[in-house]
Amino acid sequence: MTARIPRLADLAGLVGEELGVSDWITIDQARIDAFAEATGDHQWIHVDAERAAAGPFGRTVAHGLLTLSLLPWFYASAYGIDDVRMGLNYGFDKVRFPAPVPVGSRLRARFRLLAFEPLAGGGAQMKVEVKVEREGGDKPVCVAESISRCFA
Repeated sequence: MTARIPRLADLAGLVGEELGVSDWITIDQARIDAFAEATGDHQWIHVDAERAAAGPFGRTVAHGLLTLSLLPWFYASAYGIDDVRMGLNYGFDKVRFPAPVPVGSRLRARFRLLAFEPLAGGGAQMKVEVKVEREGGDKPVCVAESISRCFA
């Protein structure tokens, strides 16, 4: 269920708070293969099920960058800001992939607001901690500080 925040300015008072938790998404081999095709990263641990079965993870695993690329989907299912007319990805700090994502895993993300800075023209720059969890996993599969700019 998507959390709703009525106004961008309301986020100023939510620094340090969790903004939302996304829905679950299943990472299947078709998604991994499509990402490999789009990026040219065809390393066997991602796309060769037979070889990966004998490898360190016992099956294929998703690319770390595939997990990171799903952040827009996670954001959209976790929370929305009603008066935002446009948002821009400004970058990332401290991106890490502490655990693998075996094929068939279900993932979701938690979002916590780390910083909020008003910008001229009714906008704001926000830094949001994102922790992507694997169902049944003991460590996050991706941790990043996402920096975005939104305009109301």
